Amino acid sequence: MTREERLRAAVAASPEMASLNVGSMNFGIFPMLQKYSQWKHDWEPAFLEMTRDFIFKNTFADLEYVVKELGHGHGTRFEFECYGLGHLYNLAWLIDQGWLEPPFFVQMVFGVLGGVGADLDNLQHMHTVADRLFGDSYEWSVPAAGRHQMPFATQAAMLGGNLRVGMEDSLFIGPGELTTSNAGQVRKIRAIVEALGHEVATPAQARERLGLKGADHVTQLYAEIEPALAEGAVVASSASGLTLTKLQAG
Repeated sequence: MTREERLRAAVAASPEMASLNVGSMNFGIFPMLQKYSQWKHDWEPAFLEMTRDFIFKNTFADLEYVVKELGHGHGTRFEFECYGLGHLYNLAWLIDQGWLEPPFFVQMVFGVLGGVGADLDNLQHMHTVADRLFGDSYEWSVPAAGRHQMPFATQAAMLGGNLRVGMEDSLFIGPGELTTSNAGQVRKIRAIVEALGHEVATPAQARERLGLKGADHVTQLYAEIEPALAEGAVVASSASGLTLTKLQAG
């Protein structure tokens, strides 16, 4: 796909926030082929196998184009997805060019083959480096793939960061127990976070902390998809297309 094609949905939506992976990488989910022998859809094993020879392309030219077209052109803020230490330095380079304004929202992603491994030492180190690079000018969050989701989310909260859970990252809510919804995972981690003595941010508080433009500044066509949007949902766009999510940061 061309840069223009990859960005088409986000440009049409003019979202409050969009994900931006700040580096090219191998993105391998093909090891899942060894875990299952039955599939619900015929395309599933072929899709997984494809990632054995797949590069998730995000060159410096790609990053510059997205930042200027979507960020400068639409006032969209970015969730900068960092799958390794080098991605933090790529983001620092973008900032040094004068193309981005704080606050920066850094999503440190763990446990995807091709990126940084799901070891808590890695989380601590990436957090330390991000502090050095971005100082007081950033918010940070952590998702982790598969069985690492809840432990890493909990550790992020304990370190004073934010967190992400959902079925994009894990289909399970506990050992051997499939989750029935994203909401189930959110309820579980919310209980953990509150037990640690933290409060979950409201959508209004999240908007303020992340410097978002507000739901009334997105394309009306997309805002009408979900009437509850006006009550506090944050419009976000990802590489896979448009999503309407309620951001729970804190």
